[in-house]
Amino acid sequence: GGGPFLTRYKPQSKVSQLESQAAALFDVKHVLAVTSGTAALHTAYVAADVGCGDEVIVPGYTFAATAMAVVVTRGIPIWCEIDESMTIDPVDLERKITPRTKAIAPVHMNGYVCNMDSIMEIARKHGIQVIEDCAQACGASFRGRRIGTIGDLGCFSISAYKTTGGGEGGMIVTDGDDLYARAQQWSEGGGLWRPIRCEKPRWDGELFCGLNYRMSELEGTVLLVQFRKMEAQLNRWRTNKRRIMSTLAVYKELTPQVIHDINGEMGYTIGFFPENAQESELVVAALRAEGIACGTRGQNPGSDWHYYQHVDMILQKMPATSDGCPWDCPKASEAAAVEYSPDMCPRSVDLTNRHVNVHVDQWWTECDCDQVAAALTKVFDALYTRGGSCYNSWLDDVIPFDR
Repeated sequence: GGGPFLTRYKPQSKVSQLESQAAALFDVKHVLAVTSGTAALHTAYVAADVGCGDEVIVPGYTFAATAMAVVVTRGIPIWCEIDESMTIDPVDLERKITPRTKAIAPVHMNGYVCNMDSIMEIARKHGIQVIEDCAQACGASFRGRRIGTIGDLGCFSISAYKTTGGGEGGMIVTDGDDLYARAQQWSEGGGLWRPIRCEKPRWDGELFCGLNYRMSELEGTVLLVQFRKMEAQLNRWRTNKRRIMSTLAVYKELTPQVIHDINGEMGYTIGFFPENAQESELVVAALRAEGIACGTRGQNPGSDWHYYQHVDMILQKMPATSDGCPWDCPKASEAAAVEYSPDMCPRSVDLTNRHVNVHVDQWWTECDCDQVAAALTKVFDALYTRGGSCYNSWLDDVIPFDR
């Protein structure tokens, strides 16, 4: 009797169906649905065996959870510069590697994909694991491969305010059998997922204490529908962005944001850099006067946990427990000696303060896109000097998409 038994342990589990659907969609062997993007990061770091004294390199532009989840696993986050793609800078990344580096956490911010070729080359050269943070770019790809499937593990946030989401949820993807088993163990209460729950360990290290990050059946039901919409959403964003960009000239005083894969990025923003933060405020004010949705950090930005210099819990070394671990820990003496400061990644501060983001809506018509392009051109022509056609060169090899 009674109502429906909403649990993933039943054959008709919606969460299990979601995992199978996502595995096919992302062309990956294993998918594990969890409660949030932060839970996905925490689980992935545990699966990668990040622990006391281990360093994880994190870009200075990301949501704070990418770094805070490292601390929760007793690891040490190491801030790294970004470049003009607004993603992790491979050059500074390699500079930050030490014998204690356990993992790299590239973050695909605002739908733009990282330079995964360079990142993977560096990681394999040094024998370091790569844990992709894909919270803001679900469905994007790099050179034909879905992001999240290029590194050792990929982490997704699929909450209500993400491009694909509904409610609150997260997801981990991997082709690694051992990584998947460890992720299951951690997120499923220390072994609840096992066919015979209380069976003795079947191999060394199979069992260890874990938490409950299990996605609910209600969330899984919503996301089954949402994932079916993902490709159509991506096509609309990309088509609209390309239509706008195809008409734009380049200006001597503006630097377009670097795009590592024009065919693979999400397409929901257009980014560029004026010469200084004062200029970024000026152009944003002019664009908003034309009805363009856009934003910039500017000269006097407020606190925001997407920027490393405001994440006081890391900069001031604030762990959850009074023992001070991971920074005040005998096993982590060398790693714990790292010093943080708000100016430790000056290039990231400069780029994020100057960067201008223009919103692209997936539901715009061709007429809407043309009006946005005209407004951009009007403002740019009034403020800057034309000097080339760099935007157009980005579009030379674009693959057509159906609307």
